Amino acid sequence: MVTRILLLATLLLCLPLQALTQLTASVDKNPALRGESITLELQADARAAADAINFRVLEQDFTVMVPSVSQSTRIINGEASQSTIWKVVLLPKRSGDFTIPAFTLQGLSTKPIQLQVLDAVQSNTAGKNRELFLQASIDQQQLYVQQLSYYQVTIYFDGDLQRGSLSEPQLEGAGIQQVGQDSEGTELVNGIRYRTITRRYAITPQRSGNFTIAPPTFSGEMIDRDNARYNYFARTKTVVQQAEPIDIEVRAVPDSFPGSWLVAGLVTLNEEWSPDITSLKQGEPVTRTITLSAVDVAENQLPELVQAFPDGLRLYQEQPQAKSAERNGRLVAQKIFTTAVIANKGGELVLPEVKLPWWNSQTGQLAWATLPERTLTVEAIADAPVNSTTTIPRPDADAAVTPTPVKNDAWRWNHISSLLLALWLATLLSAYWLWQRRPAPQQAVATSSRVKFNSTQLKQACQRNDAAQAKAELLRFAHQQLDQRCSSLTELAALPGFAGLQPELEQLNAALYANADVSWQGADFWQKWLQRPPAGGGSNRAADLSPLYPT
Repeated sequence: MVTRILLLATLLLCLPLQALTQLTASVDKNPALRGESITLELQADARAAADAINFRVLEQDFTVMVPSVSQSTRIINGEASQSTIWKVVLLPKRSGDFTIPAFTLQGLSTKPIQLQVLDAVQSNTAGKNRELFLQASIDQQQLYVQQLSYYQVTIYFDGDLQRGSLSEPQLEGAGIQQVGQDSEGTELVNGIRYRTITRRYAITPQRSGNFTIAPPTFSGEMIDRDNARYNYFARTKTVVQQAEPIDIEVRAVPDSFPGSWLVAGLVTLNEEWSPDITSLKQGEPVTRTITLSAVDVAENQLPELVQAFPDGLRLYQEQPQAKSAERNGRLVAQKIFTTAVIANKGGELVLPEVKLPWWNSQTGQLAWATLPERTLTVEAIADAPVNSTTTIPRPDADAAVTPTPVKNDAWRWNHISSLLLALWLATLLSAYWLWQRRPAPQQAVATSSRVKFNSTQLKQACQRNDAAQAKAELLRFAHQQLDQRCSSLTELAALPGFAGLQPELEQLNAALYANADVSWQGADFWQKWLQRPPAGGGSNRAADLSPLYPT
């Protein structure tokens, strides 16, 4: 058996190349329908290269798919015949009369083909039913720059669709994205119940002018009905269809529009405070969250929001967060602006009105999204030194009403003050003597790994934006390097070498004791930490060395 195959292969190789004597061209349907695929077939009675025919000359009137090439050799009664067949699927770009030009190969040329393409209306009156076709539509054909419009394409098929793929529509200089999932259904067209598959796209043009949306193309396989009637093992056939192109007009941004351009179906501003407040307390942080919501807008189109704050407030603003989602077949985008607010003084504060201009795509007019002006009352906290001074005059007042002589009263007051001072000094000496004799803290520092400061742990806490862990590492640093037992970041900021870090420590403190939605940006703190001047007096220099395996 192997010997016969080798002999046959050798015989085929030894066959002389057959000269081309015939070249023909034909189409599988004429007339054809707009949006219906046409298969052009060229056949040569000799072997030829796959790229010997150039079909790019048809691209002006048709969408040309990738051609398929097949070659065959036959030997009958010792006579060999060879052939090459090219098949290419064409999709007419418009209706009308077309001429498929002649193709030339090895001195031979095909005959031109006169092709007629009919509109869909003409095809319905002719009573021709199609197994598969596409229809496309767009919500608005007159748009503004950056105005989102929904493009919908529906596949109608009557039969068994085995598989297929649908390309995206094309529009020069526009953003195109699919919206939601494909939906299936049925629809009655010309008395025939078709099954349907619908897909939606969001198209956002980026420049003004007149454009044509190139329609999507469907390519798939269906059961061949004619073949299935006589053959149990039904074969499939390739189907290629295309929707009709759609012309749109894109207008420029109106010259009178104020601010950043935003065109949408609806825009709203919503304000929330956490905790919910009617007044502020001096020094206590609260979080103001403003949510900008827009319908028929992509998230990258939402502008920045200008917020004005009066004097007397410390502000910590987070990076705005944008997101989008699909709701009932429409895109909804949101941008969230979060600000931590701390009042520095008491009294009344007026937060100005927040206004954002936008263009209403439904009415074609300028509109405004607003947050009303808000007046806040700040409760001042009594100053501690002021309270202490109010208690100082009490001994003098008591002395003023006593009937004893002023001389004796002064002697008694000095005697009591000296006694109290002696007791206070004795207490300090006792405490110092007990502190010198205690062994436990030294052993804990030497054995407990929790006390040791590790710059790598501080760096990782900053990278994770973990405010609580960063505070713990800073307090460990003060304990080991400066021999200071600080219980808060405020005490730490007063130590030598930390004066330059006071704004960052206040921001870290605000993140720890403000609302949970306030986030802390550790990267900025880590850069300031690396730039701080070195603190002297550290007894354990191993903690100042770089780690052996840096992260």
